[in-house]
Amino acid sequence: MESFMSRKLTLDDIADVRAYERQRDAVRAEVIETKRRRRLSFGTVLTLMFESRLTMRYQIQEMARVEKLVTDEDIQVELDIYNAMIPEPGQLCATLFLELTSDDQMHVWLPKLVGIETSVLIVLPNGDKVRSIVDEQHAAGLTRTEVTAAVHYLRWELTPEQVESFASGSVQVEIDHPEYLEVVELLDSTRDELLGDLRN
Repeated sequence: MESFMSRKLTLDDIADVRAYERQRDAVRAEVIETKRRRRLSFGTVLTLMFESRLTMRYQIQEMARVEKLVTDEDIQVELDIYNAMIPEPGQLCATLFLELTSDDQMHVWLPKLVGIETSVLIVLPNGDKVRSIVDEQHAAGLTRTEVTAAVHYLRWELTPEQVESFASGSVQVEIDHPEYLEVVELLDSTRDELLGDLRN
């Protein structure tokens, strides 16, 4: 089995801005298609994006392009942040977005959804439910307890037996927050995509 360390991005994986500009259209098309398979929508307010090495590399490349990051030190800062969102074998990682587009929506939903980051469960064919864990680095930056953040970084830790159950049949993602109860069944294409994260 591949060592999880080899999944993490290094400076060698990040192209300089000119080189990236030449390949950007092709990379962007690949990432858009990958994200399509990895995105789940829950009602009108919540979206879950399962992250991967590819999506995190794209995030860093785009950040470097926009912010004009050219030194190894600047790129390393981004690597240190985003490598945490590349799943190790037995893990899934995702970004949870609150899709709020107006001040009114934020005033309503940010207080209502306090605790949403620990309310996302992977429901396996064998009946196991694996609850989301908040990325520790992200959690340390959350200072307000009366409102939630609009973006959360989550992961799930599965045992080898749970990974095999994930592969064996229908998988659901459930939100059990009292103010936002939703369940979505994974498409086969999404389940196959995420199995690559769990196994490789």
